[in-house]
Amino acid sequence: MWKKGWRDEVWAHLEQPWDLLVIGGGITGAGILREASRLGLKALLVEQHDFAWGTSSRSSKLVHGGLRYLGEGKVRLTRASVHEREQLLSEGPGLIDPLGFLQSVRYGDSPGRLTFEMGLTVYDLLALQWDHHYYSADDFQMLAPHISRSGLQGGFRFGDAQTDDARLVLRVIQEAVRDGGVALHYTKAEELVLEKDADAGPDRVVGARLKDCLAEREAEVRARVVVNATGVWADRLRGQVHAQPRIRPLRGSHLIFPAWRLPVAQAVSFLHPIDHRPVMIFPWEGITLVGTTDIDCDAPMDQEPAISPVEVAYLMAAVEFQFPSLNIGLEDIVSTYAGVRPVIGSGKANPSDESREHVIWEEDGLLTVTGGKLTTFRLIAQDVLKAIVHRLPQEIVPKSWADIAELPVLDPLSVGLWDKEGIKEKIASAARLDEPVLLRLSGRYGADAPSLVAAAMPEELDFIPGTKFLWAELHWVARAEGVIHLDDLLFRRVRLGLLLPGGAAALLPRIRPICQPELGWEDDRWEAEEKAYLELWRRCYSLPERARIPDWRQMLAENQAKRLRRQPVRRKITRRSMVAGTLAAAALGFSFILWRRRSRDKGVDLGLTFQRRG
Repeated sequence: MWKKGWRDEVWAHLEQPWDLLVIGGGITGAGILREASRLGLKALLVEQHDFAWGTSSRSSKLVHGGLRYLGEGKVRLTRASVHEREQLLSEGPGLIDPLGFLQSVRYGDSPGRLTFEMGLTVYDLLALQWDHHYYSADDFQMLAPHISRSGLQGGFRFGDAQTDDARLVLRVIQEAVRDGGVALHYTKAEELVLEKDADAGPDRVVGARLKDCLAEREAEVRARVVVNATGVWADRLRGQVHAQPRIRPLRGSHLIFPAWRLPVAQAVSFLHPIDHRPVMIFPWEGITLVGTTDIDCDAPMDQEPAISPVEVAYLMAAVEFQFPSLNIGLEDIVSTYAGVRPVIGSGKANPSDESREHVIWEEDGLLTVTGGKLTTFRLIAQDVLKAIVHRLPQEIVPKSWADIAELPVLDPLSVGLWDKEGIKEKIASAARLDEPVLLRLSGRYGADAPSLVAAAMPEELDFIPGTKFLWAELHWVARAEGVIHLDDLLFRRVRLGLLLPGGAAALLPRIRPICQPELGWEDDRWEAEEKAYLELWRRCYSLPERARIPDWRQMLAENQAKRLRRQPVRRKITRRSMVAGTLAAAALGFSFILWRRRSRDKGVDLGLTFQRRG
């Protein structure tokens, strides 16, 4: 995708006029670039760090309908998420994968069984399918063999999906580039360019001054529209047009365990025993993820986020509570990671009560989009284009916005994708390249997948030990995916830095001869990159100093003592109340679907929160 010298070529043509300048290379910015490129807009995306460097590589990896948002009464957001989840599953096999969820229900939980039954009924109705089932405590324990039996009433199973978030961003950007878009990472928008409005109004944003973070060069870029898609950093650009801060950065952290040490065949979701927040333990890329927290992030935004000692104890308490028989300890943790969510602050005391819906603000010509979910990135991008339609060339604007909605985000595995000269022979000679592996490569690399296999040496078509990745993937991303630093390669392109102990330090001697020639690094450069990478892993992806981590078992014991003092009353749920609740949920769901259809027929737009100023 990105040949050697591609950055110089892009920089040589930056000062031409653009239709759209997108600042921010996460999933939101990538989605906007992709949708704009489909329309034929002349669009440029710039990112200060690597693509997906921020929140979009540090999420919980879920493509889900947002069951918790349904519990908060956000039916619109849930329905949009469910629809996008189903579309991504159908269009992105190999990158978007189904994931079964188990929701445990224990006596004294709030919400309890009846509430979950009602919520899951509506959840399935929004997806126009019936995908959940309730299990008794005995049957539920068969699905999750190591789960604690203490207070277990039973549980539900339902369906959702997961992805490699950073790889999803890369796929979307690559497709945008193929459609004529331009994406440039390690390029900082230093300052917005403002000009007097023709109507003698306030100065309006007409572009940005860009600085190359890798070389001594700058450029002034002008565009019909400048979109601020910088997530948790959105207030920085907004401050240049004198807008008041609105972003409340919330950190979500995760622990990673070997799958053999914390074995779960599907996601296990439950309420944390201390604060009753939803917590999940689920399989991903051959390991087990535990997350997430939801706390205010007070650390400087220019620093990479890292899990705190208190967050480690909080997540370890969740593991201990749900799987006490496994005796999980800190020594079992492979790695950690933390991301910061761009949530719109409303002053709520509990961070988890803040809305996760996206918003769009137009302030003196600067269009800011922030908030939202990984799952709904395409809808967010379309809302941005709808908001700026009056500023686009009229010959490009579609007659019907359905023209955009019908275009797929990802290309499914095509029968002829691998039918190229020399490729079939390599596949035949590599015994492990069966259909699931080819599907995975197609989902992750799209049209580049055959080239990846063609470029591989025979021994590179083996799996990297302990992972689902091939050595050939390292070879390809070093050659063709714009890797600037070693952490780009191992944290975002191929996720070895998260999946293997010590950030895959033991494999670096084998990784070096594969990647160093493709990157064109001298020995001194490789050694400096390796040193910086391992230091970054130690600082932001490993455990904090162990002496600072609170005793989670003591936290659980103290919490249990408080619960006993409260002496909660177990309320029996009768069959009649279950049936009544389910019928009520079904009626609510069908009523909502009918209302949606009538609203759509009347031309009511339900998917956009948009404010304009200036």
